[in-house]
Amino acid sequence: MAETADEKMVYISFSAEIVPKTTEALLGVLAQQANEGVKKVCLMLSTPGGSVMNGINLYNVMRAMPFHLTTHNVGNIDSIGNAVFLAGEERYSCPQATFMFHGVGFDINQGIRLEEKLLRERLGSLMADQTRIGDIIKERTNLDPTEIKKLFLEAQTRDAAYARANGIIHDIRDVKVPSGTPVLQLVFQR
Repeated sequence: MAETADEKMVYISFSAEIVPKTTEALLGVLAQQANEGVKKVCLMLSTPGGSVMNGINLYNVMRAMPFHLTTHNVGNIDSIGNAVFLAGEERYSCPQATFMFHGVGFDINQGIRLEEKLLRERLGSLMADQTRIGDIIKERTNLDPTEIKKLFLEAQTRDAAYARANGIIHDIRDVKVPSGTPVLQLVFQR
């Protein structure tokens, strides 16, 4: 059976940290697909994580896009990358790919004086971010709040079989791009 224009999928490859520059580039490519009337997008994703703010932004905008979004773990989905990955309506993982969960943290710059007010502010922000990420995981997987809290505390890497058993992915399969299918590669200077 021949593929119709409505069935064609555009593949986007994103292998980068989730920071303002990479987030804006990915959102730009996704918006372009929406503006061109693309009906299906497969995001081939591998990320070490990054900024919670940028990850939540990606998750919400990706969920709002008018096309059917498939996310495919092609390497590592770490940290805030899990929330981004969960934006997909269909989610897959290559057999060798992994998922790493951990709690939210913050870096302390040298010379910062830690007082109660600052510590309470940082802790409040950290807990709010962790709650937002936990809510996404709870909504989009089979994990319950106790299991999610445990994942945040353990900071362990899980395999594709764990992801499938817990509803993080729908199935384990290699990614295959059909011949002639558009593939967009986001490339960033490092």
